[in-house]
Amino acid sequence: MTDGTPHADARRRAGWLPGDQEGLETWLSHLVERADTRGEETTLHPVLVQFQTLLATDALVRMQLERMLEEVPQAKPYSRRYVRDVDHLLRLLDEVLTTAPEFSGDSMVITPVAAVLDWAMGTPSGFAAFRNPTVNAMLKKVLTAWCEFLDSPDSLYVLNDSPAGWTGEAARTAIGIDQYEHDPDDEHWGFASWNDFFTRRFREGERPVASPEDDAVIVSACESTPYALARDVARRDRFWVKEQSYSLQDMLADDPSVGQFVGGTVYQAYLSATDYHRWHAPVGGTVVRACTVDGTYYSDADSEGADAEEPQESQGYMAHVAARAIILIEADDPRIGLVAFVPVGMADVSSCLVDPDVTPGRRVTKGQELGRFQFGGSTYCLIFRPGVLTDVAFQAVPQPHDPDAPLVHVNSRIATAR
Repeated sequence: MTDGTPHADARRRAGWLPGDQEGLETWLSHLVERADTRGEETTLHPVLVQFQTLLATDALVRMQLERMLEEVPQAKPYSRRYVRDVDHLLRLLDEVLTTAPEFSGDSMVITPVAAVLDWAMGTPSGFAAFRNPTVNAMLKKVLTAWCEFLDSPDSLYVLNDSPAGWTGEAARTAIGIDQYEHDPDDEHWGFASWNDFFTRRFREGERPVASPEDDAVIVSACESTPYALARDVARRDRFWVKEQSYSLQDMLADDPSVGQFVGGTVYQAYLSATDYHRWHAPVGGTVVRACTVDGTYYSDADSEGADAEEPQESQGYMAHVAARAIILIEADDPRIGLVAFVPVGMADVSSCLVDPDVTPGRRVTKGQELGRFQFGGSTYCLIFRPGVLTDVAFQAVPQPHDPDAPLVHVNSRIATAR
């Protein structure tokens, strides 16, 4: 095991995993204890039976997963190994698939699959396994199964007023529930499921749209923290190397519009665990394209070595390879023109749902809801054409490696065409 200060990876910085190593290991210890109490003869969830079949029939996948659990992550100071082998991994995942995240003031685990895989994500074989299309297809099935539980009334058990519940005093304060639509007289605040609670809407008037009549004003598409601002971006670049330059052809999944953005600007920001998780139109205009793209779920930039898990190091990489949506809007202001909005899934939070009304040819008003991350939030990019580079003045330019970057409210002004 390694000694030293825990690395504050993107999931920890944003509150998806505990900020301290001890909190994460305590959670893992309890999960292992529950799984071991049930024993090795546990009847696994059907999706994990499929996972068993994959491991039994695909030698390369089995090799990668076994090796990633055997190797020791050099950048993470674990006190011991928690996942013993691939069979144990499946039993731990089985525990996760019928549970919803609980509240904790300083040790929350909002992305439990990521917590189970955290060790492996920092190993050489883990970096390889989580880029394997076969592994990602299986992980998508696992996450979909968990999402089905989180969509069900059975997931409401965590909406209670205990110290670990989301309707308790500490949780109410942490999430600022009074800002959101809810029924305080209902046992579960009027929500139908965990996902319904986690994608709760702001009350009317809580996040007014900046300058709704001024087409030149561009607003934040998500409640988020600025991460990066890159100018003169290239059609193709090596996003997998240490500098992780943005590569438009890859970010936009070979969309025909790529040529319009070459030499333009990318603004990226990330969402935190207790933030609002719906997306809104950064400009008023006409939808040109709206789609989702399959990708990776737990792949980080191994080019960073010991820093691969740092939020400033892997988020740019994730924007090119992770599961994401792509929404193109032709802005009403001709100085802005075509804008690309790319919400990117991260780890367990990879269900990007585009609103059914957001289809090509439909008009959207600035601040209109475009979709949501189904059980959480992640990171997103806005991409502007090169002509906008000199015509848009950003209100707050993100500073690299800034741990104190301010939260930017959804629908607030981030830039203005001039």
